[in-house]
Amino acid sequence: MAANLPFGIDFGGTGIKGAPVDLEKGEFAAERERIRTPSPSTPEAVTEVFLELLGRFPDSEGPVGVTVPGVVRHGVVHSAANIDEAWIGTDIDKVFTDATGRDVHVVNDADAAGLAEARYGAAKGRSGLVIVTTLGTGIGSALVYNGVLVPNSELGHLEIDGHDAESRAANSARERDELTMKHWAKRLTKYYRALEMLFSPDLLVVGGGISKQSDEFLPLIKIDTEIVPATLRNQAGVVGAALYATEDRE
Repeated sequence: MAANLPFGIDFGGTGIKGAPVDLEKGEFAAERERIRTPSPSTPEAVTEVFLELLGRFPDSEGPVGVTVPGVVRHGVVHSAANIDEAWIGTDIDKVFTDATGRDVHVVNDADAAGLAEARYGAAKGRSGLVIVTTLGTGIGSALVYNGVLVPNSELGHLEIDGHDAESRAANSARERDELTMKHWAKRLTKYYRALEMLFSPDLLVVGGGISKQSDEFLPLIKIDTEIVPATLRNQAGVVGAALYATEDRE
């Protein structure tokens, strides 16, 4: 394993995953490691997990990219829906850089997935505006224009018919309301039509764990824009974080 390869860390509500990444191929350069997310998931506790994770790859010396499930501006976290509130207002780039002695850059988790899909996955080689959405507990989103990320779009929180969009169209809403794929697709159609109206995208990419069953619901979504399933799936966060770490220019 080349020592200077970037390292990606995907920080989620239940697990923290990491691996060095070969950016030529968009693949892990070594087997991914996973450590359970601590509770409470304070920045200090998570930093200890990061140090343990990086310690499992003693040859790794490259820059480190980290996903965070929240809005990140200039390295500072501004929201914390599924992590400890102590993250809000924290310059997490600096905290992680100081703790690890490495060049660390933090990015929203959906944005990392979007970057990975645009460079290596379902949107590879596509120009114009690509919107990547992840359907899970909520709806994550990433805007990528001609390969350049427009960060922190938070399109799951659009108001549609007086409701927060993700409260009606996320996969958790499908499970909560015990919807058939056909009925869920009607809600998704309304959601993606709103995206069409506001952004006129060239391509929509649908990720999240449910994308494995995309053949059961994507053909039922009635929109004009091309819509395809994500291809990197659970590798997208780690790969996208590593990519972001090398492309960040702040």
